[in-house]
Amino acid sequence: MPVRSSRSVRQGWAGFVGSVLTATLVAGAAQAATPSLSGEKAAFPPFDVATFAGQLFWLAITFGALYWLMSTIALPRVGAILEERASTIARDLDNAAKMQAKAEETALAYEAALTEARKNAQGIAQASRDAGAKASEERRHAVEADLAAKLAKAEETIAASKASAMSAVRGLGSEVAVAIVTKLTGKAPSATEASEAVDQVLARG
Repeated sequence: MPVRSSRSVRQGWAGFVGSVLTATLVAGAAQAATPSLSGEKAAFPPFDVATFAGQLFWLAITFGALYWLMSTIALPRVGAILEERASTIARDLDNAAKMQAKAEETALAYEAALTEARKNAQGIAQASRDAGAKASEERRHAVEADLAAKLAKAEETIAASKASAMSAVRGLGSEVAVAIVTKLTGKAPSATEASEAVDQVLARG
């Protein structure tokens, strides 16, 4: 906002006072030229030759006093107020520009932080999915290994039970065979012969 200097303000007031005095003189001249109701010309004091010098003297003193008062008291105060107001406005505009720049910088930093947070969240989610898949695969392998071990143990148990059962059957079959042959022939076969006969029967069966 432009500020008028004290000199230009004083010049303005001087022009204003001069304009007022000129208008007063012109109005007085017009009144002096107008005839009165009695037919006589009324003498306007500013144009009275007898008092013309004194009027000019007091006019100069009055104008000088007014000019001195305006230039030393009123105009400096007005100029100081205008300059202070201009400085305040300039300072406020500067502060507003700084605050706007800071707000824009803060917004950019917030956007960058938000983008980084989104990237980190996506990375964490992917890592969690990968870790979960790896853990599931490890659990599956562990379950399969445990099942294989249990199956092998069960097969061993079944084989042992089958061998024990076959041994018991062979022994029982040998005894039955010896008893039958002895009853039919009256002669008891040997244990080896009875076992071989039972093995042959089991092999065919």
